[in-house]
Amino acid sequence: MQKTALLSVSDKFGLVPFAKALVEQYGYRLLSTGGTAKLLEKEGIPVTEVSNYTGFSEMMDGRVKTLHPKIHGGLLARRDNQEHMGAAVEHGIDMIDLVVVNLYPFEETVSKTEATFELAVENIDIGGPSLLRSAAKNHESVCVVVDTSDYDRVLASMGCESAMIKLRLELAVKVFERTSNYDCAISSYLKKQAADESRVSDTTISGISAELNIQLSQAKSLRYGENPHQRSALFGSFLDCFEQLQGKELSFNNIIDITAATYLISEFKKPTVAILKHTNPCGVASSETLVDAWQQAVETDKQAPFGGIIVVNQIMDLDLACILSKIFCEVIIAPGFTDAAREIFKKKKNLRLMIFKGAHRVDSLQEIRSVFGGVLVQDRDITPDLPSEWKIVSKRQPTEDEMRDLIFGWNVVKHVKSNAIVYAGCERTLGVGAGQMSRVDSSRIAVWKAGEAGLSLDGSIIASDAFFPFVDGLITAAEAGAIAAIQPGGSVRDEEVITAADERDMVMVFTSKRHFKH
Repeated sequence: MQKTALLSVSDKFGLVPFAKALVEQYGYRLLSTGGTAKLLEKEGIPVTEVSNYTGFSEMMDGRVKTLHPKIHGGLLARRDNQEHMGAAVEHGIDMIDLVVVNLYPFEETVSKTEATFELAVENIDIGGPSLLRSAAKNHESVCVVVDTSDYDRVLASMGCESAMIKLRLELAVKVFERTSNYDCAISSYLKKQAADESRVSDTTISGISAELNIQLSQAKSLRYGENPHQRSALFGSFLDCFEQLQGKELSFNNIIDITAATYLISEFKKPTVAILKHTNPCGVASSETLVDAWQQAVETDKQAPFGGIIVVNQIMDLDLACILSKIFCEVIIAPGFTDAAREIFKKKKNLRLMIFKGAHRVDSLQEIRSVFGGVLVQDRDITPDLPSEWKIVSKRQPTEDEMRDLIFGWNVVKHVKSNAIVYAGCERTLGVGAGQMSRVDSSRIAVWKAGEAGLSLDGSIIASDAFFPFVDGLITAAEAGAIAAIQPGGSVRDEEVITAADERDMVMVFTSKRHFKH
């Protein structure tokens, strides 16, 4: 019995040679619609218009053309079911063995700034997803193709039923993934339009949708996750935001570190260098040149660059490249590298050099973390910190230099794991304490790290990501040499902490904003 294929595509790439092979090599009869049928006729490929087969003309500007029992009956009928096959014979329904459909380009349409709401709605495909889902549901008998890249796979598997059984299931999965993402794109667009029209929906809670639809395509498989026994993959547009110039393939941990480093360096406008390990800043400095900034950043913790991440916010030139080429690190990130710098790094074939394409940054991107039975979603911590809104609660006012360092320390501490303490001076870190069970422990570690590095804390500032719950944290800082502190405030013991600061002639600034980072 002659097999039948239904072809109806928006993206016609590769369709003609595929259709020719179906007819000439495998004897298929072709059904088609609209522009697809016209293309096949133009190429001399025999094809029957769907409307001629169903006896029902396309109508309503093409909105109704394939939604017909002779089409969906031919897709959904179970070949091993006598009742199904009897109904097909009674109603003159031929079996359809192959469906090739790709959907109206809704996502591409709405991505264009000139796209109107009416145009977007007209690009919501109805018949296409219906055909795909019917064919995919009956994948035991029907092969369904939604991706032009699968044409060759289908042709290569024809004639081998065992191969086709496996392929039909794989392609059915692909269909449901595509239609799911397509529906998510439509619902997301319509929700945005509804919000723009100031129609408040009861499906939103405090600005975060009560339904979470994630539509991300797999960018690449990774060798493993945090540890070698964990499988992992990268989804989304990360690779569009960066360009890898050289080095080993990015790992799961590299990608997390690169993200943290990029968020951190974006806080600074002066030439700045930051060194990170396991997403924590180990040394950060701003100066007149990147070389000066590097020398000051690395002094905070000279062991940290080993196997770490180095990020800069200016194009890297030969001077700094010569210094960094003598250091073993995993990744170096910059907005660009001079040709001379790239030549130097070519000798270190495993070193990953990454260019951050700042224009691709999406500041509104939300953060998602998995929990038992679901996920947590939150806005990124990117609300600007405005010194003009801070409150100086101590008797002594900060000098211009002290305020500069308070701002610097505050920009760094928000990127350190809680409980977070940063000592800084002259726009450079002097000691960093991260992730401890108490804030005073973090402060003591930061003091110890400064001592190990041979850095004096006399005249330094201390930044704390959350309030000092007791005076001991502040006293530890004052005894270490700090003369100014910046913190959110908000503790029931704020007055005691302020009094302790005044007794030691320290500046105390309240930002009224906490920066926990778990």
